[in-house]
This record gives sequence, structure tokens and C-alpha cells, in this order.
Amino acid sequence: MMLSDVDIKKAVEKGEIILKPFDEKRLQPASYDILLGNTFFVNDAHSSTYIDPVKKVFPKTTEVTVADGDVFVLHPGVSILGYSKDYFGSDSYLIEVNGKSSLARIGLLVHNSAALINPGHFLNVALELCNLNNVPIVLHPGMAIAQLTFSKLSSPPRQSYKDTGRYSADNIKGYVEEKRKIPKTKAAK
Repeated sequence: MMLSDVDIKKAVEKGEIILKPFDEKRLQPASYDILLGNTFFVNDAHSSTYIDPVKKVFPKTTEVTVADGDVFVLHPGVSILGYSKDYFGSDSYLIEVNGKSSLARIGLLVHNSAALINPGHFLNVALELCNLNNVPIVLHPGMAIAQLTFSKLSSPPRQSYKDTGRYSADNIKGYVEEKRKIPKTKAAK
């Protein structure tokens, strides 16, 4: 069962869902809009010959920070990582990151496959941004970039994501929290 706007707000007020910052104006009937952050990671195509995930061969990347009020131009056929301004998570709900139809219609993918945020995972989500259009798309930090939906679990999970040991130094949670000094929530410890 997915939460309605009424239930999302109640869950935030009870602390069952963490949304920082929470802005009631971004509530949709059954979702919550999240904003694009200022940090992007771009592959250095000139220094990468291939990617082999099995052998852990990944491209060299460059971190690009775009100030509020400036833009990032995403060219056709290019895929980058961008991050949400919003920090969120829940111990009680499964969260799904979905694209916005207005952006999908112009050819912007906000995630290729990693849409689920498991209970116990608190983070600024990595967005797999890809321009499928044949003209550049201008991205503005602070623009509504995706929406979250929240599903009630049929029973409490046996394990929490934070207990699986999947957090690592290159995980956006560690990267953003350390860099921006986002305070940890009680649930995120």
C-alpha cells in the first residue's frame, strides 16, 4: 500500500520518514518531489578505455560542483551521477525514486535501475541522469528532479539496510554527510 500525501505528512511528523528539508508544498497526492543538488560526477571519457564491473574496472570521474543559480548542461547521450539536495530515509517504509513525467517527456532519465531505497537506508540519493534527447538539457540545482513514493511493509524487515554493511566510502551517504556535515538522525545511526 502506497502512502497518500496525508499519510506521508503524518509519517514525517512522527519521525517514521525522514525528509530534510521537508516542504509541504512539494507533497503530491501520493508522492513527494525532491530537488536536484549541486554535486555531479562526470566520467572522464578521454582517460577511460572501458568499464568492466565484474573486474571492478570503472572510469575515472571528475566531481563538478554547481553553485545555486548556475546550471549544468547535460549533452545528448551523456550519463552522469547527480545527487538530491534532500536527505531522506525510513526504518519502516520502502521508498521508491521515480522520474517526473514532465522531465521524461523531454528525454531526461533520472534513474536507470536503482529506484529502491531499502528500510534503514538514509541518504542524499544518487540520480543516474541521462539525456536521451538530441539536444542538450539544462539542469538547475534546486529544480524538482524526481519524486518519492512510500510503501508500507507487510511486516517489519528481519534486517535493516544499515545492518548489511553495504555503506562504503564511495556511497553518497558517506560522501555527502561528511562533506556537508549533515547531522545524523536518530534512525540513521
